[in-house]
Amino acid sequence: MSIPTLKNLNIVQTVVDWLDERVPVKAAVEFAGHKEVPVHKHSIWYYMGGIAALFMGIQFATGFLLMFHYVPTFEGAYASVQAINMQVPFGWLIRSMHSWGANVFILVLFIHMFSTYFMKAYRAPREFTWLSGLGLVGIAMVFGFTGYMLPMDEIAYFATKVGVDVAGESPFIGPYLAEFVRGGSEIGQVTMNRFFTLHVIALPLAMMGLFGLHATLIQLQGISEPESIQKLPKAERKYEKFFPDFIKKDVFVWFAVFVGFMLLVTMRPFGLGPQVDPAAMAPIGIKPEWYFLSQFQALKLFPAKILFFDGVHVAMVFIGTVFGSLAVVPILDSTGKIPFISKFATVYGVIFLIGWLFLTIWGSL
Repeated sequence: MSIPTLKNLNIVQTVVDWLDERVPVKAAVEFAGHKEVPVHKHSIWYYMGGIAALFMGIQFATGFLLMFHYVPTFEGAYASVQAINMQVPFGWLIRSMHSWGANVFILVLFIHMFSTYFMKAYRAPREFTWLSGLGLVGIAMVFGFTGYMLPMDEIAYFATKVGVDVAGESPFIGPYLAEFVRGGSEIGQVTMNRFFTLHVIALPLAMMGLFGLHATLIQLQGISEPESIQKLPKAERKYEKFFPDFIKKDVFVWFAVFVGFMLLVTMRPFGLGPQVDPAAMAPIGIKPEWYFLSQFQALKLFPAKILFFDGVHVAMVFIGTVFGSLAVVPILDSTGKIPFISKFATVYGVIFLIGWLFLTIWGSL
C-alpha cells in the first residue's frame, strides 16, 4: 500500500475518532450492524415507513423554500402563490412538489398504517409504536387541512369553510372548536393567521417530535414479523443485516419513488384556481380533499333526526368512534393469544378498509 493511501486512511480514522468522541457514531453503526430485518414475501411493506419519511423530508424542504415568497395575508396570499407559479425561478416546481407531496405523503401513510395493521405489528411490545404512528397520520391530515386554505383560491377557501362548518357540528365542543379555528364567526385574516401558524410552526414541531419517538421505538424493538413467519421454526426464517444490506435497498427504493414522483410533478404541475370572492356563492359540488371524502360522504347517509338526537351529531360521534377504534382494537389484540379477538381484529380491519375505500370513491363521484 502506498504512503498517500495510508495517510488518507489516517485522516479518515482521525476524523471518525474525533466525531465519535462527541457523537456515538461507532456505537450507532455497530447497533445497526447487529440489527436484522426479516426477509419474506411480505417484506415489501417494510419500505413504506422509509418512503413516508422521504416525503416528510420533501414537505419540510419545499415548505421552507415556499415561505421565502409566500405572503400569509387574506388579501396577498393568492397573488404571492401566483407569483411563485409564474415569476419565481422554478417556483412552480417547488409548489407542485409541496402540493402533490402532501397528497402522496398521506397516501403512503395510509398504506403503511393498513399494512402494519394486517401484519399485526401493533402487538406487544409495540403498542406505543402503533399509537405514535396513528398520531403521525392524524397530524399529517391536519397538515393537509391547514395547508389547503393557504393558496386562497376559490376551491381552497370554500372547501375549508365547509370543513370548519362540519367540525362545528360535533356535539358539545363543535361550536367552540369552529369559532376557535376561525377566530370568530367568519373566515378571515385571523383564520389565516391561525392556519399559517399551525402549518409552519406547531404542526412541524409536533410531527418531528412524534416521528423521533416513533423511529426510536422501531429501532429499539426491531421490525415485527407476520404471524405466518413467527410460526416457522427459527431455522427456516430468513434475515438480512439492517446495515448495510437493507439500507442499500431502502435507498434504491427512495430513488425510484423520487424519480416517479418528479415525473408526476413535472408532467402534471399543481394548478391554481380563480381567486376567491368571499361574498360569492360557493361553487356547486364543493368537496374536501380526498383524504376527508369518506367522512364527508358518511355524513350524507344520516337523516336529519335520529330519535331525539340531531342526525349530524350522531354522525360525528359515529365517525369519531370508528376512527378511534383503530387505537382500541389493536390494544385488545395486543397479546395475540385469544384466537377470537385476533380473527375479529383482522375481519374488522378488512371491513374498515373496504368501507373507507367505498365511501372515498363514492364521495369523489
